[in-house]
Amino acid sequence: MTATRAPVTREAVVSTALALLADGGLEAVSFRRIATRLGVSAPTLYWHVDSKRQLMDLMAEELVRRNEASSAGPRPGQPWWEWLREDARQLFTALIATRDAPRVVAGNRPSAEAFAGIERVLGVLVEAGMTPGQAQQTLFAIGAYVIGSATEWQAEADRAAAQPLPDGDDEAANAARARALAEQPLLLSAISELLHQPHSAAFEHGLDLLVDGLRARYS
Repeated sequence: MTATRAPVTREAVVSTALALLADGGLEAVSFRRIATRLGVSAPTLYWHVDSKRQLMDLMAEELVRRNEASSAGPRPGQPWWEWLREDARQLFTALIATRDAPRVVAGNRPSAEAFAGIERVLGVLVEAGMTPGQAQQTLFAIGAYVIGSATEWQAEADRAAAQPLPDGDDEAANAARARALAEQPLLLSAISELLHQPHSAAFEHGLDLLVDGLRARYS
């Protein structure tokens, strides 16, 4: 008896694409590979997704959804600026966890299914004192910062695999660095300080600047 194959859905196409992304990066995501995994012919997928660009938009939405970024707004009693900070951290963590995820999310455009959630988010920021345009630009600015930071983080992680950063407590390395930067004391001090900070320190520093600046302007 032949087993009945489950019908292909848009959700199955997106889920399979994300699995391919996790396995091999964006270059591994193709309609042919998705179709092979789903056991159908590639043209079948075009009933559910129009193009690679639309597929990436849907993948981006699903990445954000799985990250549980809160389109419902702040929790009861949570200030809007802490909600923005928390969502940015969650998205950053989700993006750096999946190879090439920042490239998928960059430049994506929301589907109609996402409009209601965006409207709720804009409502929170308008209530905080922004115009609708300022609220949208705020989301664009934070999103661009998170995506850029995640892209840089993944690139640095790839490089560190072949060229690890020195241990901040390595006395021999510290002495060699001090000799090499004898005429650049500020740079030497900055490097020495940063080597003792966690990898997420640069992201957190920039996020604080953004969110604290927004709070000072609109709170």
